[in-house]
Amino acid sequence: MASRTPLGELRLPRFVRLAAAFAASLLALSAGEVFAQTKAPAKKTTALTLSTGGVIPAEQRDMSLEHVDLRIKVIPARKAIEGDATLTIQALAPLTKLVLDLDRDLPISLLTVDGAPLAASDWSNPEGRLSITLPKPLTKGEQVKVRIRYAGVPHEAKRAPWDGGFVWKKTKTGEPWIATAVQGDGCDLFWPCIDQPMGEPKLVDLHIVVPAPLVAPANGVFVSMEEKDGWRTYNWRAKNPNTYAITLNVGPYVELSDTYKSRYGDSFPIRFWSLKGRETEAKALFAEFAPMLDFYEAMIGPYPFRDEKMGVVETPHLGMEHQTINAYGNDYAKDVYGYDWLLHHELAHEWFGNQLTNTDWDDMWLHEGLGSYMQPLYSQWLHGDMEYMARLNTQRAAVQNKFPVVASKTMAEDQVYDPKVGPGNDIYFKSSNVLHTLRALIGDEAFFETIRLIVYGRTDPKPGNFTPRYANTRDFIRAVNDVTGKDYNWFFDVYLYEATPPELLETREGDDMVLRWKAPKEKPFPMPVEVKIGDKVVGLPMVDGAGRVRVGTTAPVIVDSASKVLRRQPHIEAYQAWKKAKEDAAKVEAEAKKKADAAARAKAKVRAKKR
Repeated sequence: MASRTPLGELRLPRFVRLAAAFAASLLALSAGEVFAQTKAPAKKTTALTLSTGGVIPAEQRDMSLEHVDLRIKVIPARKAIEGDATLTIQALAPLTKLVLDLDRDLPISLLTVDGAPLAASDWSNPEGRLSITLPKPLTKGEQVKVRIRYAGVPHEAKRAPWDGGFVWKKTKTGEPWIATAVQGDGCDLFWPCIDQPMGEPKLVDLHIVVPAPLVAPANGVFVSMEEKDGWRTYNWRAKNPNTYAITLNVGPYVELSDTYKSRYGDSFPIRFWSLKGRETEAKALFAEFAPMLDFYEAMIGPYPFRDEKMGVVETPHLGMEHQTINAYGNDYAKDVYGYDWLLHHELAHEWFGNQLTNTDWDDMWLHEGLGSYMQPLYSQWLHGDMEYMARLNTQRAAVQNKFPVVASKTMAEDQVYDPKVGPGNDIYFKSSNVLHTLRALIGDEAFFETIRLIVYGRTDPKPGNFTPRYANTRDFIRAVNDVTGKDYNWFFDVYLYEATPPELLETREGDDMVLRWKAPKEKPFPMPVEVKIGDKVVGLPMVDGAGRVRVGTTAPVIVDSASKVLRRQPHIEAYQAWKKAKEDAAKVEAEAKKKADAAARAKAKVRAKKR
């Protein structure tokens, strides 16, 4: 069992130090009691804290989180937490100060460096970026231990998982049901971290304290559970967790467990924590775990965290890719494709997001595009091409094409996901269709070899011969070029780095059909196209972006008859415009009805008073 750092000496707020007697009494209190007696009115969570990623401070770039020992007490009655974090930090370059991220609404009551308390003048956290002046500079390769004790009411998500924070709910039987989902706003909402995609700690010991008899499943390997004075402490250990993947889940859970026998010849644990009272639905969903794992291991490669577990927990929000403990809140819904898409999508992120992590939020399509393509691919694996194409078409109908999938600049997460300033859901649906097109272009063998290369750093992954890795869009393009031995930069220059999709122009010259690609900014786009003429399929190489084929009076003539190529489709644009107009009209009608109802209520009040 991993040991926890003792509480140690309390660093008192300035005004407390003015009164020695009061200070002495405070020294006997826990961090939570100090918080309860001295907390100031909560400030509005800063924009800095509610943003994640973006330009990384120089000090954070030169730091590595070697180990995080994190103890968090969850207090449902107050919607509060008490945290105690010890971070082992290694300098990647000379450092005179450390910079971490932590919500300022979680006041710090103790801060030590290598066991020595720091004076208040040696650290500050005005906006949620914690700056710590070191007692002595660190040289490259040196390590330091920083302990931070804090407590408060953490930021509450209004619409998790689309915004970040805590979710405080109750089950139908009245028990606390709590979760964190912080991808949108960052790990700093409940623990001191480097709130960047590349800020992953190498090792985390997580100690979650909850009221008994609640259960707290978490990342990694279960170490132990201790119960004392009405509180339970659950101890977990995880290696290389994604920053936003570190999570708290608390509830009256029932655990389902089994051992998955892998096609690689080994086995590892699979676990599902469902709410008490939903055992029947939970067992049916649990039965889907093994077939989904086998699909991913066959098509992509070994499950990356087999030395820990494949875990899922039922949550009071839709879902999130929390490494080895994926959040599931799809309410056991059934659909026409015969499997739970949310379970499958979040499981995809164990490969695309947790094993492979983007270096910048600008490369988020590597998580969400690859993750979203796996659902059509699984439909094809289970039931054939019809369902594969149906899923892809549904995705294609949602593509907006307002901004490039990749902006070629450092981006914060909210810039990527906000469709007013970034690609939004195009990182899911457009990217999925781009991958479909790439697969058709280079063939299955090269396509899946590329995926393995970007995910594992090698094309022959086996259990034990790879570690988690970072990559960006240029790395993906390089992998495609390396595997195929050809230059496909033109493909990505149009599909990822431009907002507008390529358009295939068709004209007739006598008995010939002439095709020409029109790409944004007249970029080269030599995408081959198949044309079905009657019962014959003719492939046009489209060298220099153009080609012609004799069709005469033959019917039918179908361009791209197998729907291999993502391109501009006016009929989809017309459908989207019609749908938006209907939605806008419905909103206007609803607002008018709301105003009319309010006016009617006001008149009724006046009439009642006159009586």
